[in-house]
Amino acid sequence: MSGSWATQRERGSAVLLRVMLWITLRLGSRPAQCLLYPITAYFFVFGRAAREASYQYLERALGRRPTAPEVFRHLFSFASVILDRALLLAGRQHQFRIEIVGQEHLAELAGQGRSCVLLGAHLGSFQVLREVARHCPVPVHALMFRSNAGPLTRLMEGLDPGLCDAVIEIGTVDAMLRVREAVERGAVVGILADRALGSARFIEAAFLGKQAPFPTGPIILASLLGVPVLTCFAVRVGPRHYEVCFDPFADRIVLRREKRIADLRDWIGSYATWLDQVCRAHPFNWFNFYDFWAESRDAAPAEAVGSADPVLRPDPSSSRRGAVAGANRWPDRGSNASTR
Repeated sequence: MSGSWATQRERGSAVLLRVMLWITLRLGSRPAQCLLYPITAYFFVFGRAAREASYQYLERALGRRPTAPEVFRHLFSFASVILDRALLLAGRQHQFRIEIVGQEHLAELAGQGRSCVLLGAHLGSFQVLREVARHCPVPVHALMFRSNAGPLTRLMEGLDPGLCDAVIEIGTVDAMLRVREAVERGAVVGILADRALGSARFIEAAFLGKQAPFPTGPIILASLLGVPVLTCFAVRVGPRHYEVCFDPFADRIVLRREKRIADLRDWIGSYATWLDQVCRAHPFNWFNFYDFWAESRDAAPAEAVGSADPVLRPDPSSSRRGAVAGANRWPDRGSNASTR
């Protein structure tokens, strides 16, 4: 998958990251926030691939050609989310304003002793969702690719050594077993559903005015678990101000054997419609800095495998590709980088 998000390694200078973290924790968030402007300017000037991907995406989300300041704002929003992640992991929750909409849907399921699947995207702050999950009455587990963790991920995990406890790593031998066990205990399972990993199968759906590839795995997983599905996101609406939203997606996803592909197409189309609406409402919060609409040139359509499409299987080539989802990182200034 040359040029795809899955081939990109997490980038970032460990020294620079540690300096930023020291400034944030010792001098406060305001000086660190000021430093984000020259850092963002550097990536705006030298990160050609990320800059062009931002132009491409914003043109669709805004319905017009974006201005250079709007592209800068997109990159700056991403940088701010990374900084906020560090603050949250360092225990500075009191500096944030987090508004939650739809929390009653989770509470109702928990009260009934029912598990659920949360479908998200590389949208806004995953760490804010984790903060909300800390107060959930049942455990919340996140499904992630972690094989290309770089200095930023290691630094963040150092702030909170327990960060990995609730993560189920996709690609490991026991991933599906751990997911099933979590659901049987009534836990919530979250997965980001807007990127396909390497050889993973996809189905194209209308997204921001053009057909785009979406992985089949999250929908298949939800159907196998047979539990309710909610969509979720945590978008940045201002400095250290986030809006979290949970919405019902399906009481249960059913994929009929004789119409499996048609059903997959319908469910993925519904997910793409939801993501389309959120991206148009919060255009500077979607952090996929690569040619999202071209990904289908390198992946395989779901029709090629039908009902044999695997879910959460170990991928022998993942160590070569270094796929990752769920780790906020700076876009690679020299390639079609992906972000979270």
